[in-house]
Amino acid sequence: MPFIRVSYQEGQYKPEELPLISEVIMEGLVEHFNVPEDDFFQVFHAHKPYEFYYNRNYLNVERSDRLLYIQVTLKSGRSTAQKTGFYKSLAENLASKVNIRQDDVFAILVETEFEDWTFGNGIAQMIQTQENRKEGGLA
Repeated sequence: MPFIRVSYQEGQYKPEELPLISEVIMEGLVEHFNVPEDDFFQVFHAHKPYEFYYNRNYLNVERSDRLLYIQVTLKSGRSTAQKTGFYKSLAENLASKVNIRQDDVFAILVETEFEDWTFGNGIAQMIQTQENRKEGGLA
């Protein structure tokens, strides 16, 4: 049930790079968080340069205008090891598969609970299927 928002500065990524970025993110979610492959909800936002701000070297990370903000909203309950594994593989795989500098991969996880989601029809589907999902892991 993760929902992913990817923000970047307009003109920094070619349209053909965006599906590759999407695939890398999804692969990481499946590998590290046991997210089902069909649990796929992502949105990409291109921002004008005057709408996109960042510190070029905060915490000794050298960022460029190709910085990607990747926000993943997901169910709480992942371990620190899962999260750090996700961050590491995300940066490494975006670097190797899309030629994005690891310094330009900025990710944040926002944790929620089952009752915080509706996938349509005004129904909190995750509450109704919570018992079934316990058997297969968190998504």
